[in-house]
Amino acid sequence: MQAWFETPPGRYLLAWEQAQFDRAVADVFGYHALQLGLPGLDALAANRMPHRWLGIDQPLAQPLPRQPHLVTDFAALPFEANSLDLVVLPHTLELHADPHATLREVERVLMPEGRVVISCLNPHSLWGLRQGRAHLTRRLGFGQLYLPSAGEFIGYRRLRDWLRLLSFEVEAGSFGCWRPALETERWLARWDWMDRAGARWWPILGAAYCIVATKRVRGPKLVGRPWRAAKPIATAPVPVANRTHRAGPAPAPTQEMR
Repeated sequence: MQAWFETPPGRYLLAWEQAQFDRAVADVFGYHALQLGLPGLDALAANRMPHRWLGIDQPLAQPLPRQPHLVTDFAALPFEANSLDLVVLPHTLELHADPHATLREVERVLMPEGRVVISCLNPHSLWGLRQGRAHLTRRLGFGQLYLPSAGEFIGYRRLRDWLRLLSFEVEAGSFGCWRPALETERWLARWDWMDRAGARWWPILGAAYCIVATKRVRGPKLVGRPWRAAKPIATAPVPVANRTHRAGPAPAPTQEMR
């Protein structure tokens, strides 16, 4: 996968994703941020947290300018629950064998109101269409894949459903890279107008998408008043008002009274 990102379409995709991550993490504050996977992309470059780590799931075959801080299984992160403020996943879910377990682990280590930023390739795009046709031709014994064979596409709506099931609230979503699935930088540059047209006319058909979600922890909601406050005890004497009658002449004695 890292070798493919060094090709012209890979660099084109990384440039768009770098801009998306820079915008998504620039205003996220806290103390601890973690990037899982894809060391060739510095997804936390625009973030200002004092502690920023890069984690990978297997040792690097060759050294890179940006070295990882830990090697771990993404489905079993070595962090306490509710300990991280930000987690970024550049193509991490689609490249992992169990994306559900990875997403559950991210939900565990994130603090309440912590954010996760995810980027994936879009199966409903020109790139996804070419990849599907390439898989078919390879079964027939010829042709080659346009995208790396590792991993599995995850649709945009499918990922949103996964996030909702884990109590994440999707804050923003964006699509990009509408140019056709071309292999040379020259031909990609000729179709640069597709980015402007695609953003306006068919935004959900971009080759990649980015999602920003926030972890929500729902608290109990009190309905009505579960108790009543005691009435204050009077400390001063309360005067009793007597009824007054007007004085008048005494009634005359009757026969029985005589």
